[in-house]
Formats: sequence, structure tokens, C-alpha cells
Amino acid sequence: MAPPPSSFSSSHQKPEIRKDKINNKLIIFSPARSKRPSDFKSKSPVSNSSTNQLKECPFCIGHEHECAPEIFRVVDDPNCPSNWKIRVIQNLYPALSKDIGTHNRGSEDSGCCIIPGFGFHEVVIETPTHPVHLGDLSGAGVGEVLMAYQKRVLQLASVDSIKYIQVFKNHGASAGASMSHSHSQLIALPIVPPSVSSRFTAMKEYFEQTGQCVLCEKPPKELVIHESKYFIAVVPFAASYAFEIWVIPQYHSAHFQDIDKDKADDLGGLLKLMLKKMGVQLNNPPFNYMIHTSPLHINDSDLQFSHWYLQIVPQLTVLAGFEIGTGCNINPVFPEDAANILREVVVEDMEENFREIHIQGS
Repeated sequence: MAPPPSSFSSSHQKPEIRKDKINNKLIIFSPARSKRPSDFKSKSPVSNSSTNQLKECPFCIGHEHECAPEIFRVVDDPNCPSNWKIRVIQNLYPALSKDIGTHNRGSEDSGCCIIPGFGFHEVVIETPTHPVHLGDLSGAGVGEVLMAYQKRVLQLASVDSIKYIQVFKNHGASAGASMSHSHSQLIALPIVPPSVSSRFTAMKEYFEQTGQCVLCEKPPKELVIHESKYFIAVVPFAASYAFEIWVIPQYHSAHFQDIDKDKADDLGGLLKLMLKKMGVQLNNPPFNYMIHTSPLHINDSDLQFSHWYLQIVPQLTVLAGFEIGTGCNINPVFPEDAANILREVVVEDMEENFREIHIQGS
């Protein structure tokens, strides 16, 4: 892998406050904190697993009996299902319970609304091999993980009381991962979270004002990191976090679960590239990614302004009192600078191969 850029010169000299018009948030950008890329490298990179962790890991192949019940698995050969590639299982310690009835929608007491904690909480084991992480898979291999998400989201969407499904990945202990074996999660909720409703409303308001879907608009080239056949990777104009990345469909789509295999493979290649670039530049940081899709039950007329995307957040800083108190993040790196740095990071052989695949598929 080529070395990352050795110097960092911000084009911005004064602080700015920018509005994230999609999530309706204000972000402060502070050039006083924007120095060299090394200042933003992870101080606690995700380390390799110890031998003891490997022996005790219930997510490894051969330890299936130690896990919560399986929902389905992805295999290469149906005649040899024990050689699985991906498993979707119930979470052993779920945040919500699928066994709670939904007939009682709860009550209000002193202004507080209480509803039953019904829902589904599941784990997607992305590989049978412990040392292999998602970014180590091929683009098509990442695409298979995405298609496992898609399959399970469609299954959960058929449950009448489920209103929203969040797909997310925690990588590294400081990003919330309790297991070092590569995995991601799904939580299906009987409500639409307020942040999702706020995003949905902001997209609608933008559409009503402009006649355009906010995420269908071509982003400024200064914010673009890389493009594939169907997707574009950018640093958002009002990024909440240093080196935050959004991967956005270049075709209009309200729901992630409408993705097909061709698009999933394309997204898999671009997601792998972004994780590799982030790993090289930021010293393999802990990170989270989230798929921000639309609520399940929306009107046909709402489909024209709602657009899903995948957000990647490297864990480089800690939210402090100001951010927690105001909901207004302080980002030490201007998005244009972060995008430029990530563009310059070369992942050996990968970008050229990715470009060739893109050209052949065009």
C-alpha cells in the first residue's frame, strides 16, 4: 500500500457553521484543530485477535451450537451446508423481544409514552474465519453480505407491526463491538425513530422547495472520493464527524431492500475501497456504518423524495459536553480537505482493478 499524504494544508482559515440539510443539524468546523493527517489517526486501532479469543469465539465455523438460534445461512454448495459463508442468527442479548405481544400499544403516564419493547435484534456473521474482516473480502464477497441484509430486511418487513429496520456495523470495542469476529446487526422496530422522521421530513421539505431529491443532486467534485457504476462515495458538505463518508446510490431509491445483486456487488466493491482507504489513512480505526433507509410504510408519493444511503463514521474523537448539550458537533476537519486526503490514499492494485470492473460493466 502506498504511504498516505505526509502533509495537510487546510484551504479554510476561519471557523464555519454549516447546516446538514438532510438531518437538520448544525455542524461547527474548526480549522484551529485541523493540522496534519497524523493528528487524526486512530490512537486505538483495532488489533488482531489473540489465540484465546480465536479458541473461544462462538461465531467461528464449528462453534455454531454456542450461538443463539440461526435464521438462515449462505452457502456455496447446498449439498454441503456446513461450509457456510454467512450466517444470520438471533442476538443472544437482544435489545428488543420478538416474544412480547403488540396488541397493547402502551399508555401515557404523566406525559410519558410507554409501548411494549417488541422487535427483532439479529446478528449477521460476515465470515466463518475469525481473522478475516469485511474489508478483507472481495467486492463480490461484501456484496453477498449486503444481499444477506436485503433478504432479512424483506423478511422482517412482512411483519405488520414493524415500522423501521436499522442495519448497522460496529467494528472495534470503542465503536461498540462486543465480539471481535466480523459481524453486523439488524434491529427491527415497531416505531419510526425521531431522527428518521426528522430526516424524512427534511427531504420532503427540500423536494417541495426545489422539485428535486436532495441526494439525487450531483455533489461538488471537491467532496467526491470515488465513483462506481451505481454509487458515489463522498464526504458530506456538513459532515458531523472527521473523515465521515457517505456512499449514495446514483439512481433514485427510497429503500435499501430494493437493491439487486448487480448493484450489491458494485456497492460491495466501493464499500471495500472506502474501508481500505480509511484503514490506511487513519491507522485502522474503530468505526461504525449505518444504512439509512426510509420507513417501511410510506405513501407512493413520498417515494419521489426519499433516498437511502450508507454512512461510515471512523471513531477518532469523543463527543464532549458541548456536543451532547447542544446536538451540534464540532468537526476538526473540513469536508473538502477530508475528501482530498481520502482521494489521495492509494490502495495498491485495488483502485485500478475497481476502475477496470467499472468500465467493463458500463
